[in-house]
Amino acid sequence: MAPEIERKFFVKGDFISQAEESLLITQGYLSLDKERVVRIRIQNEKAFITIKGKSNASGLSRFEWEKEIDQKEALELMKLVVGSPIEKIRYRIPIEKHVFEVDVFSGKNEGLILAEIELSSEAEVFTKPSWLGKEVSGDSRFYNANLVLNPFSKWG
Repeated sequence: MAPEIERKFFVKGDFISQAEESLLITQGYLSLDKERVVRIRIQNEKAFITIKGKSNASGLSRFEWEKEIDQKEALELMKLVVGSPIEKIRYRIPIEKHVFEVDVFSGKNEGLILAEIELSSEAEVFTKPSWLGKEVSGDSRFYNANLVLNPFSKWG
């Protein structure tokens, strides 16, 4: 159990050619409480339950706890999620000592492409690839939990 420190950006241009792997992800939320969210994620053949706390003032850091669970259990829990599950393909792209995770959303969030990078501190320096666009860290509209209730397709 540790804090998650993450920055999030729009993506512009070609990034797929740099990806080392891709993952098909479906995730739903059992709780969307403002103090904590509880997520079920099915990622290729694996499944996880995750609890995330409220973000700090900068929006870059929050408590996160995750545990792998049986995929059959995850499918059962998906029947209880709030709204529609999030669907996306995640591309993992190594850049020097970091790995960017680029999510290409489908379904109700079609057209949204976001890159995330996890850091060891909020001040950690990292190389920004040419396809990295405007930073949206701390903008709660782009939290996956909020995309369940207010999908990108409805933003106009």
